[in-house]
Amino acid sequence: MAHSNHEILQLFESALAQMNTPEEPELLYSPIIYSMSGGGKRLRPVLLLITLEAFGGNIDEAMPAAMAVEIFHNFTLLHDDIMDNADVRRGKPSVYAKWGGNVALLSGDAMLITAYKHLNRISASVLPRVMNIFSEMALEVCEGQQYDMDFESMEKVSVVDYMQMIERKTSALLSGSAMIGATMAGASDDDVKKIYRFATELGLAFQLQDDVLDSYGDESLGKKIGGDILEGKQTFLMVQAMSRADAAQREVLRTTHLAEELTNEQKIAKVKALYDALDVKHIAEQQIELRFERALNILDTLSIDSERVAPLVEFARNLMGRKK
Repeated sequence: MAHSNHEILQLFESALAQMNTPEEPELLYSPIIYSMSGGGKRLRPVLLLITLEAFGGNIDEAMPAAMAVEIFHNFTLLHDDIMDNADVRRGKPSVYAKWGGNVALLSGDAMLITAYKHLNRISASVLPRVMNIFSEMALEVCEGQQYDMDFESMEKVSVVDYMQMIERKTSALLSGSAMIGATMAGASDDDVKKIYRFATELGLAFQLQDDVLDSYGDESLGKKIGGDILEGKQTFLMVQAMSRADAAQREVLRTTHLAEELTNEQKIAKVKALYDALDVKHIAEQQIELRFERALNILDTLSIDSERVAPLVEFARNLMGRKK
């Protein structure tokens, strides 16, 4: 009997609650417990388990792999917060803010090692293939983060470069998780490749939507609107605007976040006015729709029947906040 997506989430949360983290040394392990219990959508382990079950795999056998991808994801957040000097994560103090950079660094290292320890508990028959997918995924995330950091000091970033960056930084964890689920369930090489493409396209749509919501969303979503603009961050909207702007407009886009005479609200309004003039929100929404539809179309080509595919469609729609 297949589980619903909600049931899979509950099964994962139950496994996570039973994770046996040592108590000492306290400053190494307390931050790990703190970060892992901090909520989050558990997107990656849930996608892994949904994909696995779609191809007829056993959830209990794959739970260590699901634990590994979630621990790895949270490890990246600990280190991201150090690099970004971020005080808040998921609405509460980050590990970096609460314990300092050295603790966040070492606890993050321990989480990465713990992720590999969980991975080592899966069946020896699939371990080499899964280990390879996991390691490639982990390296891509690091590459994506470096490109993202590189972009901070670049005057102009191409749309192609930006898409390649988010494919590594955001999509790689989703596509790697889905591939692990399909591989552990014994899916064909062709289906594993299709699942990879599905999750990649979905991850791109998800990140682009996040870019749009940061500037045009509702604060009820739990994040301050305009944060990316105030940081001068290279998002899809900014990259598109820079590519369409004239010299004077580009200067405004480049310097507004640094203008000390403007309030934060004025900075956000000034950049958004240019975004509107250059029609970049509409371009982003078209790209989101294209990527999302492409992801769903790939699911139609899998070798399994539509009933088994349905939970993957539901996952994609829920991720993007789609009702139908």
